[in-house]
Amino acid sequence: MRITAVTCVKNEGPFLLEWTAFNRLIGVTDHLFYSNDCSDGTDDLLDALAARGLCQHLPNPAQGRNYQMEALKDSRRHDIVTTADWVWIADVDEFLNIHVGDHTIPALIDACGNPQAISVNFQFFANDGTEGFEDRPVIEQFTKSHNPDIWCGEAAIEVKSLMRHDFPLKYFGAHRPFAKGKERPEWTDGSGRKVPHKFLVAANPRRLRRFPAHGARELATLNHYALRSLDSYLVKNDRGDVNREHRAFDDTYWRERNDPAWEDISIARYLPDLKKALAELKKDKEIKALHDEAVKRHLAKRDELLAQPEYQQMQAQLRTASTLPPQEEALLVELGLMEPAA
Repeated sequence: MRITAVTCVKNEGPFLLEWTAFNRLIGVTDHLFYSNDCSDGTDDLLDALAARGLCQHLPNPAQGRNYQMEALKDSRRHDIVTTADWVWIADVDEFLNIHVGDHTIPALIDACGNPQAISVNFQFFANDGTEGFEDRPVIEQFTKSHNPDIWCGEAAIEVKSLMRHDFPLKYFGAHRPFAKGKERPEWTDGSGRKVPHKFLVAANPRRLRRFPAHGARELATLNHYALRSLDSYLVKNDRGDVNREHRAFDDTYWRERNDPAWEDISIARYLPDLKKALAELKKDKEIKALHDEAVKRHLAKRDELLAQPEYQQMQAQLRTASTLPPQEEALLVELGLMEPAA
């Protein structure tokens, strides 16, 4: 079975080897990376991986700011996508945690009855007080999350999707494919159940890319490490924001994903094989050197940012931010169950 993962990256150098090695463990056979405006060596590392047949690497074709959708549109021109049995569209901070069979994508497909698409709900993993970047697997470092059935008071949680080659595709979305006309493809959630009808037909604008997670994760969960360490989050924030001077920092995104109420270590089942795979990749001296250089540049960017008062303030704000999402905190205040923040 050929399974192609498609992703877009910008300055993800320290995390590329883990994500690629993990995906290969779960059955991904091919990777298509689109990159843009990288300054941490991401492009160089991807080129080296491509030279060894471990991925394909292309410049992002976007002319404006819609980098992901333009890349997904372009991906449909390439054999690595058109000849795949299945396509998996995800980001480098997202790991498909499969709970069934041998914990691979083929096992998940089989357990779901081989539908034309499978959409798996996110579970957002918290920073949980981790300040410094460490060059070791992200899936090992972060084990706390929100209640996986409820996020920010919502029962409907976003998904990412696997798509079979015969899906009646109109176009790829970042979270789900969209079907042509009135086609009704076979489509399941992460428990092998049919997805809700309104999701299937994209009838509800508020839930185009989400549905209730309760009962939908028996066979698989999508672990999302959107925050990682505080160091890495500062660098991530800079990546999409050229100039923060004289502007207040909104910590909503951080707070919404930093709820450590739940512990989930199920993905640790992959760690022994993942560490072996990473060690094998790093036996290649060029690959190791490029990875190490990306780590060095990641930390140098952190130091550069923390020389700026705006980022010092941001760091201090995030260190002390409530781990309650703003929506939940507002509700507790309204109900008189807690005092408003000073």
